[in-house]
Amino acid sequence: MKKIGFLSFGHWTPSPQSRTQSAGDALLQSIDLAVEAERLGMDGAYFRVHHFAQQLASPFPLLAAVGAKTRRIEIGTAVIDMRYENPHYMTEDAGAADLIAGGRLQLGISRGSPEQVIDGWRYFGYRPVEGENDAGMGRRHAEEFLELICGKGFARPNPRPMFPNPPGLLRLEPYSDGLRDRIWWGSASNATAAWAAKLGMNLQTSTLKFDETGEPLHIQQAAQIRSFRAAWKEAGHTRTPRISVSRSIFALLNDRDRAYFGRGSQAEDKIGFLDETTRAIFGRSYAAEPDILIEQLRKDEAIAEADTLLLTVPNQLGVAYNVHVMEAILNTVAPTLGWR
Repeated sequence: MKKIGFLSFGHWTPSPQSRTQSAGDALLQSIDLAVEAERLGMDGAYFRVHHFAQQLASPFPLLAAVGAKTRRIEIGTAVIDMRYENPHYMTEDAGAADLIAGGRLQLGISRGSPEQVIDGWRYFGYRPVEGENDAGMGRRHAEEFLELICGKGFARPNPRPMFPNPPGLLRLEPYSDGLRDRIWWGSASNATAAWAAKLGMNLQTSTLKFDETGEPLHIQQAAQIRSFRAAWKEAGHTRTPRISVSRSIFALLNDRDRAYFGRGSQAEDKIGFLDETTRAIFGRSYAAEPDILIEQLRKDEAIAEADTLLLTVPNQLGVAYNVHVMEAILNTVAPTLGWR
């Protein structure tokens, strides 16, 4: 059994071929897609965060809106770039969104991915401290956020406050109990997966990973997941961690599916460079008739290791078509593989 959710990047473009022409379209369609996913029986609605791009950015208004419109489905991110975040303000936003959703928030955070602009986090007012790079700054922001959402008081109260204070040091409000256990780290390397495990975060691994062994992506990710579990056990945490992988998977059921995804152009992993020194492996897409697709997915070792699968969806093809994409996986693939 696996939890199955969708992951949307929330692209929009005024191109005549796009059904998502504007930022308003991307946001409103994201809410509609989450409502439809819940109706289908999907387990999660997850959204990517990018800055300076025609994609979803500030996540908390969207997460709160989805939380108010749904009742059961998990609502999350994959991922929030912590280089851009004020941990204190984010703690308030996350607490509010989680309370609106009734404790269904699953927040994926990370140091972020290559950007649209040079050092975009500088425009948000953030700078690495001496001896720290931007990745270290993102991890520092993450650790501070983890401390704050625990709800422990840290701020000295004003002796003459506008409103009466409870005794002791004050915490940020609103506080949402249990949210600390629903924070995930999006990891691109084995080392950061182990780091996340030590801090008690769940693990997200996507269709991109640092190429550390030259093996296919799914084999490297399976090893990464096992490394995460070993570090979790060594850290002595008492709860069982969650682990998700992201995949582009399309069951070809009709001529439209075959026209969009049946050409096989992304049927193999690809190698590229994120910067001058960082070699990365980008995962293949799966697109085939259900019987073929099932056999291909049986061989994906990382999916087998994970408890949660996030299906990346082509949001610009519209809500109705993406409902078809998700329903096809739920009905023609998941039962045979034992995911349902």
